[in-house]
Amino acid sequence: MIIVTGGAGFIGSNLVQGLNARGISDILVVDDLSDGHKCLNLADADIRDYMDKDDFLTRIEAGEDFGTIEAVFHEGACSATTEWDGRFVMKVNYEYTKTLLAWCLERKVPLIYASSASVYGMGPNFREAREFEQPLNMYAYSKFLFDCHLRPQLNALQSQVVGLRYFNVYGPREQHKGSMASVAWHFNNQLSESGRVRLFEGSDGYGPGEQRRDFIHVDDIVAVNLWLLDNPQVSGIYNLGTGRAQSFNEVARAAIKWARAHGSESGGIDYIPFPDHLKGRYQSFTEADMSALRNAGYDRPFMDVETGVPLYLDWLARTN
Repeated sequence: MIIVTGGAGFIGSNLVQGLNARGISDILVVDDLSDGHKCLNLADADIRDYMDKDDFLTRIEAGEDFGTIEAVFHEGACSATTEWDGRFVMKVNYEYTKTLLAWCLERKVPLIYASSASVYGMGPNFREAREFEQPLNMYAYSKFLFDCHLRPQLNALQSQVVGLRYFNVYGPREQHKGSMASVAWHFNNQLSESGRVRLFEGSDGYGPGEQRRDFIHVDDIVAVNLWLLDNPQVSGIYNLGTGRAQSFNEVARAAIKWARAHGSESGGIDYIPFPDHLKGRYQSFTEADMSALRNAGYDRPFMDVETGVPLYLDWLARTN
């Protein structure tokens, strides 16, 4: 059996789909369905069982076994970068993951977990080293601190443990995230509503819409996770982006081009004032240094936004 925490969420549900595509359905999904809309992410998936995240935690704290476990993919977390209840975030993200790690290590079960590029703060260096890490919010701090908890243990591991620092992920099954969904999702909604896309004016020396992020399609995220499942000798903390920053303007143009190709006569970009509350806390540039994962053996290419955004908007058109 494979356990996927956060399995009804964005990345977790895509991972379940990736496992299903391999013919694997012996999957235990762990999640919090307080927002029942997330169940729709699993409606077309095949799984063995579902368990609430709190019930799962109680059972692993008690040392319960779940039979033969091939791997645990830990995608569950409070992912809101605007959540400042530190006790809540640390309990859900940090303490929970520490408990799960100890359970996996005791049983020599591979653990592949979601870290975050937010640990780097404003950058400008995005390489997996302590001197480049400066989290700016509670979510980032909780991810950063668990990576720090793991690091001293890496050399003595007897089973696989991998942390993946996701950069800006976009793609299917993220609609439940609302304001925290990707810009590609928001651009699609804006084009449907008004025929135009809204971007921030310039900031941090970048022109209007020229702020740059490392945007990665969720299919590439799944591909790396499954490659790690196939390569249990690989452990460590790795960036997971494309290795190439692209501007918000490029994402917007890809969405507009898709909309026009599908019958929209309008399409343009409006630049809105940069919000005061984001000044000094906004990543105007991110770009993953992918050398560590490449050196570990992952050699497949990643989609650029010109490829990935139309692929995503095709999916949205089919499912909406």
